[in-house]
Amino acid sequence: MFAALIVPAVCFLAYANGANDNFKGVASLFGSGTASYRVAISWATITTFAGSLAAIFLAEALVRKFSGKGLVPEALTTSPQFLLAVALGAGGTVLLATLFGFPVSTTHGLTGALVGAGAVAVGGEVNIAVLGKAFVFPLLVSPLLAVATGAIVYAVFHRLRVRLGITEKTCVCAGAERTTLAATVAGSALALTNTLPTISVTVDEQSACNERYEGDVLGISADRLMDALHFLSAGAVSFARGLNDTPKIAALLLATGTLNLRWGVAVVASAMAVGGLLNARKVAETMSHRITAMNPGQGLAANLSTAVLVTTASLHGLPVSTTHVSVGSLLGMGIATRQTKWKPVLGVLASWLVTLPCAALLAGLAYWWIG
Repeated sequence: MFAALIVPAVCFLAYANGANDNFKGVASLFGSGTASYRVAISWATITTFAGSLAAIFLAEALVRKFSGKGLVPEALTTSPQFLLAVALGAGGTVLLATLFGFPVSTTHGLTGALVGAGAVAVGGEVNIAVLGKAFVFPLLVSPLLAVATGAIVYAVFHRLRVRLGITEKTCVCAGAERTTLAATVAGSALALTNTLPTISVTVDEQSACNERYEGDVLGISADRLMDALHFLSAGAVSFARGLNDTPKIAALLLATGTLNLRWGVAVVASAMAVGGLLNARKVAETMSHRITAMNPGQGLAANLSTAVLVTTASLHGLPVSTTHVSVGSLLGMGIATRQTKWKPVLGVLASWLVTLPCAALLAGLAYWWIG
C-alpha cells in the first residue's frame, strides 16, 4: 500500500520545489524590468524542464547521493515507509515556506527529512560523519562562495562596460499631479479638486524607474545585446537548477524501483513545471524586489555567477542549494553596488536556518505516524 503512495508523495515534493525554486533563475529579469512576470516564469519553465531532462544523462551521482545510502542503513533506503516520510517532510517544509514567500532550499529540506525519518527509524545508526562531509559542508560553503563570485563578476562587468564606452541613461520620472484647493462657503470649509493636472518632472534613483544603456558593441545596440545576454544567462541558471534539483527528488522514486530513471525524471520535471506556473508569485516578489535593486547588467552578472557554480556542482555530484547560490549571487552584487535591502535578507537567512530542523521534524513525525 505504501509503495503506491510514493509517486503522488514525490509529485507533491516536486510541485513544492517548482513553486519555490523555478523563478529563482529569472528573478533578475523581473526585478530589473527586462521582462514581465508572465514572460519570466514561462522562460523559467521551459529552461528548467530542459535541465531536468538533461539530468537523465548527466546527474547520476546526485541520484545515488540522495537515495540516502551511506547516511542511513542501506536496507532503509528502499523502504516505502521511509521514502514516503522523506517526501512528505521535505515537501511540506518547502510548500510552507513558499506560502510565506521565503526562498528556501529543497536540498536542505531533503537532507533534514532524510535525517529526521532516519532518526525515528534507526536512531543512532544515522551516519552523522557522512551528513557533515557530503551534505552540510557544500550547503554552508556555496552561499559564501556565491556572494564572493557575484561581487567579483559584477566588478569585472562594470569595468568592461566602462572600457567599451557604454553609458547608463539618466533616469527621469515624469507624471501628472492634481492639486487640492480650499474654499469657504457660508462659513464651511470645502475641498475642491482642480480638474486640470499640473506636470511634474523629477530626477530619481534607479529603483524608481528602469535603467537602460546607451552605446554599441560590434555594431549592436548595447540595450539589445544586454537583454539577449540577460535572457540567456537566466535560461542557463534555470537549466542548471533543473539539472541539479531533479535527480535529488527522482532518487526517491528510483530507490523503490517504482519507476526507472527516464520516467522518474519525466514525472518529477512535469510536477516541478506545474508548481512553478501555479504558485511562484510570492517567492518571485522576494527574489526580484526584496533582496536588492538591480539593473539588467547587474542581474546578468548575478545570473552568470549562479549558473557557473550550480552547473559545476551538478557535474561533480555536490548537493549545493540553487537557492543559496542564487540568493548569494544577488547579495554579492547588491553589496558591491550598495543596494542590498538588509531587513528582508535577514528574514530569508532566518528561514534557511529553520529549514533543515523543520523538515527533520515533519519527516520524523510522518515516519512515526506511518509506521
